[in-house]
Order: sequence, then structure tokens, then C-alpha cells
Amino acid sequence: MNSTSSISQLSTESLDTALTLLRAGQLVGIPTETVYGLAADASQPAAVAKIFATKGRPADHPVIVHIAGAAQLEHWAQNIPDEAYLLAEHFWPGPLTLILERQPHVSDAVTGGQNTVGLRAPAHPLTHQLLQQFGGGLAAPSANQFGHVSPTTAAHVRSEFSPEVLQLVLDGGPCEVGVESTIVSLVGEKPKLLRPGGVSREAIEAVLGDDLEHHTNQHSAKQRVSGLLDSHYAPRTPLITGNWPAVLEQAQQRQAQGQRVIIITAEARGDETKLPLHLMPANSDKYAQALYATLRSLDLADYDALLLELPPSTSEWLAVQDRLQRAAHHKLY
Repeated sequence: MNSTSSISQLSTESLDTALTLLRAGQLVGIPTETVYGLAADASQPAAVAKIFATKGRPADHPVIVHIAGAAQLEHWAQNIPDEAYLLAEHFWPGPLTLILERQPHVSDAVTGGQNTVGLRAPAHPLTHQLLQQFGGGLAAPSANQFGHVSPTTAAHVRSEFSPEVLQLVLDGGPCEVGVESTIVSLVGEKPKLLRPGGVSREAIEAVLGDDLEHHTNQHSAKQRVSGLLDSHYAPRTPLITGNWPAVLEQAQQRQAQGQRVIIITAEARGDETKLPLHLMPANSDKYAQALYATLRSLDLADYDALLLELPPSTSEWLAVQDRLQRAAHHKLY
């Protein structure tokens, strides 16, 4: 869906309703290029608290504040390094979140009680338009129950929350990126990659002219940010990951025990397995775009287990590998 058709399909009435709800401290489902968000006015702690209550999200787990662009950085952050403006110039609007020292007025409800805040300017035209008219920032983690598979369509959001809980979901079509934003911390002596995502590590390093430290969990990062918990993005059906021989053997064993299983793979293998296969795209970007929708669809198909052959461990697959690592209930080696 291109930008023009996206905006034309969103009526002025829907946009006005979203603005009214947000200003009144209510929640709205919003599209971004990464995943759909559950949005609230970031300047209203009581509204942000509704996000946590609705998602079942731990109170100390910070949320990202979505803004229209770099001109709003100083309202939310202080002691902003030059690298922040450089990265914003290259990647905003887009799937990059910057961790910066927060302004004193930014509430603990947003930051999880830390002295930092995550900021991002999303590229989806509907939400960009919404943010421009809203004028402030929207706290918006993924619009799903905490720990569950992130939503990449409006229908996914509606399946998570009833209309009584979430009155409005702005439908911007399927998300183009399909996995959450890259998170880079600019607090401290050296920029750090905290979560791989829609902007590659190599692209960021090329702009900064320096290597990024990479921290893959809360302990090593020493900062709480979205998506760094060991278990996250998980379907309710057991997801088992590994290389092809281990996955195939596990699937055959489970089928012999009478279980209903399916293998998820990006490798076309014909019918050699005699087992149900779900074929994923071989391209890393297209795989990422399809990943959450695939997990959600198969989660509803009454399988006893989902067996997934891990994609390559190369740099372009970093974000996908990260999500699968956290989504898996069991890992085969």
C-alpha cells in the first residue's frame, strides 16, 4: 500500500476520532512500518498506565515515545549528542529508536523509572500524519498482549483486544518491515546496539564511522528497553527452533507420537519429509515482513508444535535471528 492510497483510505473522521481519544487519555491502535502500536499520550502518566494494564506489561519495562521528527528531540531528551541528529537525518522517519538522557518532565511511566527515554519517528504515512496533528509524543509499544507475537495488521490488533478495551484501530494495511525497530543507545561513551531491527547494524556504523557495541540482553545492556527480555514475541503453540536435521528428527518423533506438527522453513524441500511444510521467503527482508503473520496464522491452526528451521546466521538475518531466539519455547542444537 503506497503513501497516497494509505492516507486517502483514512477518513478525516477517523483521524479526528483518534486525536480526540488520545487527548482524552484513551488508547488507539496505530500502524507503523515495523508493527502496530498501542498508543497513548506520552505526557499523560495515567494514559500510559492504561497501556501497561491493557497489555499486562511489567511496570518497569519502558515504552518508546513516537514523535514526528528530530525537531521534537529537545522536548523529550537533554544532553543530546551530535550522533543523534546525524542518525535522525539519515534514518528518520524510519525504524530506528534512539535511547537518550530524558528531560526531567518525562514521566517514570514512560521510562520505567530510568534516566533515559527511547524516541522514534515512524515512517508510516498515517501515523506520521497523526503525530504531526497531535503535536506531542505517543507512547506506543506493540499492540498485543505482553510477550505474544507482535501484530502486523489491524486485524491482528483487533484479535488481541475487544472494542470495549480498544475503541479504535487505525488500519494502515500490512506493516512493510514486520519486525520492531532497531534500538541504539547514545548514552555513555560509545553508541551501543541494544536491539537489531529494521535498520541494519552496518548502515548505522557507516553513518557513524565507527563500530557499534552489541548488547543482546538486559544484563549486558544495563538498560531496560523494549524487546530485550529472554522470552518475547512468542506464539502460544510451542515453537521449536534448530537446524534442519534436528528439526526434521524432532518433527518425525512428534508425529510418530500422534502429534500434529508443521515445519517452517525457507528451503524448498519438495515432499521428501512427508510432513506438512510452511515455506518462508528466502530473502531476509521478506522473511521478516512475513514472520509474525505466519506465527499468528499457524498459532490458530491447532498444531501441537511448530518446528522452525533457523535461517542463516549472517548479518542481514540479525533481526530475524534475534526475534526467533526470544520467541522459541525450545531450541534444538
